[in-house]
Parts: sequence; structure tokens; C-alpha cells
Amino acid sequence: MKYFLLPALLLAGTAARAQAVSHRDRVYTADQISNTVSVIDPMDNKLLGQVILGKPQPDLTSALYRGQALVHGLGASPDHRLLAVVSVGSNNVTFIETATNALKGSVYVGRAPHEPTFRPDGKEVWVTVRGEDYLSVIDVATLRETRRIQVPNGPGQIAFSPDGKRAFVCSSFSPELAVVDVATYKVIKKIPVVSPFSPNIFPTKDGQQIWFTHKDVGKVSVLDTKTLTINGVLTTGPITNHVATVDLPTGKLAYVTVGGEDVVKVYSREAGFKQLATIAVGANPHGIWPAGDGSRVYVGLENGDSAVAVLTATNRVLGKIKVGQAPMALMYVPDAVPSGVASAANLGQQLIDQATVIRNLRPPTPGPAAGTMNLRSEGLVDLATFNLRALAPNTDYDIYLTNSTQAPYARAYPLTTVHTDAKGGAMGQALGPVQRIASGDLHPAGKAFTRVVVAPKAADGPAALVSE
Repeated sequence: MKYFLLPALLLAGTAARAQAVSHRDRVYTADQISNTVSVIDPMDNKLLGQVILGKPQPDLTSALYRGQALVHGLGASPDHRLLAVVSVGSNNVTFIETATNALKGSVYVGRAPHEPTFRPDGKEVWVTVRGEDYLSVIDVATLRETRRIQVPNGPGQIAFSPDGKRAFVCSSFSPELAVVDVATYKVIKKIPVVSPFSPNIFPTKDGQQIWFTHKDVGKVSVLDTKTLTINGVLTTGPITNHVATVDLPTGKLAYVTVGGEDVVKVYSREAGFKQLATIAVGANPHGIWPAGDGSRVYVGLENGDSAVAVLTATNRVLGKIKVGQAPMALMYVPDAVPSGVASAANLGQQLIDQATVIRNLRPPTPGPAAGTMNLRSEGLVDLATFNLRALAPNTDYDIYLTNSTQAPYARAYPLTTVHTDAKGGAMGQALGPVQRIASGDLHPAGKAFTRVVVAPKAADGPAALVSE
């Protein structure tokens, strides 16, 4: 296994600074289930606390009058003094002052926004409104939406060219990449791509390439910005989440989080896009970002409720930091806190002390199928989330608890039913007192359930996956 040193990087309007890691820097994670922004001091790899934006996800079962829901996306201003946070469920962009963790303002946009990106001049934030077919443009000075830019349906994220003249917009529902002329706010080109689900996009520092992920098919595409053509499609692996491009003295690279394999994969950006390394990091890596001096890279673990710090000189894990539940976007912001400012101001804690139970699901006999169940305590109830792959395509599967010790496994307590896609992958959720049920607390005879089973729904088919 080969490893490489990561330097600082530049992403769409956020100026990287080649400075050593210090107490002035911050790492942020957007925690979708706990509805928090976790704030980490990377000097000590210590969680300082959380900016609490709303109640945890299970409480969102009636009208939401206050607070935000499904905290998901992050963007930092070029001067590193302002953080934009997108909440998918409440259609909101919250602005947080990085120096004080104080809420500066809030802007509501259209249905299911996804990611915010500051223009390189810092005057506007462009937000992809994934449940619609436009970008919401917010004036930073007034914190008001000033216009909407029509793009292909389901925009995922935006990358600006270094000179700020063009914006590149991937889509979550349309198999095309839009190129926007920033001066006129008009789409000037639509480029066909390999799949309709592209949630993440990242430019190279020199602006010559744009890398973007295809989560549904496990691929990454590379756009040549001079010719506006796709000059490479990489097969990266199931649940390809985020990508980051970096420049090293030894070469130009791209780092990709592959959630279905619990790894980060490293690719050369030279012709051929050769894979150079695979780094095991933990349960379903999602967001990724390097420190300002490139001495570390931080990865958010969506199913591990943690952020992992990797020392890039050796690519060994330097530390694992507990954060909020289901971290999605992650950002490293150098010089976020000026000297002398109280670092933990306006921070609290929400569900940070709750452990996440991860159970691996394997086929009864050797085979390619695999899956995981993540079980998070939300107080009175638990949230079980499932990631499954390599099952029969386009098939309904029941997921249930059983007290059987061998096949055929009795379908004693149903959790949920999922439908696989064309490649046999599926995701699902179940909400309830799962841990108390599994332990036998709620059973009249105190009988515990020993296994989680995934089996075809039709005709009570045999188990396809069983928990270890």
C-alpha cells in the first residue's frame, strides 16, 4: 500500500493558507441526525462543542416552528470568518460567525437545498436547491436571496473557477453538468455525464480540471475545463461520496471517500488516472478535507458519528473525535478564530454521549452481498439505518430481528422493507425501541433477539444477509 503527503487545497472560493495547524483553526462537521454543527480544535483533536440548530431527527414529527432539520451542507467564506450551513429538511441556510460560533442570520430558500458555496469574491453564496431546478443566490451583506438561476433538475453542488468567471453545477437528478457564466447568471453549456446522481464536486487549484462523484454508480468523472469535455470516468466503488483534489511536490492527486468500502482512495490526476493508494478510515466516510498546511486530512464518518484525523506523512490515524450523529459535510477552516477569542463560546452538546452500535451483515454462505446496520439511541427510541449492496437487483427485501440461531430464521420482529436498485444496492431506516426489543425488555417472556436478518420478501425467501 502506498501513501502520499497531502498539502493545503483550494475549494470554490475558500482560500487555503499554508500555515501550521494551530488553535486558531477549526474543523466543522454538519451532523444530519443530531441537527448540530460539531466544532473541533485540530491542534488537540478535541471536540469543543456543538452549535445546536434544531432538535434531533426523531422529534421532527409535527410542524417545525423553530430550529432547523437535517443539517447537511457546509461552506466557508474566503476570509474564513463566516460559515454557511444548509439544512435539508427545513429549507434553510444558517450563517455562523466562526470567531464566536454565534448565529449571524438565517435565509430560507426552496425545497431541499443541498450545499452552499461562496463566490471567490465573497459577496454572494450560491446554494444548490436540490428539490427544485435552480440555484438560490444570497447576498452576503444583507443575507437576502437576490435571484434564482435555472439549471438542470436537482442541482447537487457548485464549484467556481479560480477567477470566478464560471460556475460548474453537478446534478442529483439529471445526467448532465451545467456550466454557468457568473457575470450573466446564465447556463452556457450542459455536458452529458455518466449518471443522474452527482452530489459532490471539486475543482483543482489551477482550475484545469473539475472532479465530481456519481454516488449511485460508484464512479468519479473528470472535466477538462478548457475543452468542457469529460476526459475520464473512474470506477471508485459503492457509495462514492466526496472527492478532494490536492497538489503535491510529487504529483497532482485526488482523494475519494468510498462509503461502501469504508476507505479513502487516492488517484493520480495525470492521464490514465491511476489509483495510487487505499486508506481504511472507518464506517462510511463521507466528507473529506485537509488541514491548511496539509499535515493532516480529516474525514467524517457518517455511520461512525466521528471525524478521523490522519497524519499525512505516514497516513496513520492520529486521532478519532466523537462528533454529532451522521456527519455529512466536513470542512477544515484555517485561522477561523482570531487570537484571544474565547474558543468555546455559544457551544452546547446534543446526543454526543450516545454510542453508535454498528453490526455487519454477511451472507450465510460466502458471496459478494454485504451490509451494515447502524443503531443510534435518540432517547426514548432508536434509529436503525441500513446500507446493503450486491443483493438481487430490483427486489424487495424484509429486514427483521430473529431469535433463531440457524436457518430458517423466524421473522419474529419486522424492522423495515427495502427495494434494491439495478445493482442490488439499497438503504433503509427504522425508528423505534429497537435496542430494548432486541434485549428482550419488551417481550412478555423476556426473550431476546439474537440476529438481524435480510431476506427476500417474496414467499418468505431464505436469508440473504445475517448479522455477525
